[in-house]
Amino acid sequence: MHRSFAQFRRFLCVTVGAFALLAAFAAPLHAQVALVPELVAAQQAVNRADQADADQYAPELLASARTALAQAQAAAANRRERKLAPGLALRATVDADLARARSEEAVAKARLQQRRQEIDELQRTLGEGEAR
Repeated sequence: MHRSFAQFRRFLCVTVGAFALLAAFAAPLHAQVALVPELVAAQQAVNRADQADADQYAPELLASARTALAQAQAAAANRRERKLAPGLALRATVDADLARARSEEAVAKARLQQRRQEIDELQRTLGEGEAR
């Protein structure tokens, strides 16, 4: 049995319609993909702060970063607030980076204090050895 041109036309219309629907649904996805780098950077910054024990040394900043990240993710998911997401993600990144830096500073100060105590102990031991 031979196909008629009418059947080809119907197939062509269905194909074009499917591509049109695909393009219509893909447009919002492209808008969300544009926001992904800021959200990814914010999530990575929060993870780095967690790994640096910022929850112990800078809990307020880390909580602020987590809150801003959650707000950025919610804004990215909301069509009306999508434009706010990059700014919120940047705020989360900055807060997380500051929390990590303060945590690393606190750890460095503690290590410095420990080394100074070790030096003082060694100097006392040497001083006692010379007095004998």
